[in-house]
Amino acid sequence: MRMTHKETAMQRKALGSGCANCRALEVRTVDALNTLGVEALVEKVTEYGEIASYGVMSTPALAIDDQVVLAGRVPTVSELVDLIGKAAR
Repeated sequence: MRMTHKETAMQRKALGSGCANCRALEVRTVDALNTLGVEALVEKVTEYGEIASYGVMSTPALAIDDQVVLAGRVPTVSELVDLIGKAAR
């Protein structure tokens, strides 16, 4: 898959305390990005105040370009591929 400017500039943030589910979301997000052929970092946000500023009440959560696209569960890699792909359009 060819990377567009929007894909390379997209911000991806895993929001959570660092628990097992939060780490699983981060790993699966990286796997989804690799599946899409996008080399990118996933920023970890563990500060409770910052997490709350996104309106997240249940972690783990994923924000793309500062918009929460998922919260309260760990999705499959396939689901993340779909979410990230939609956000890149």
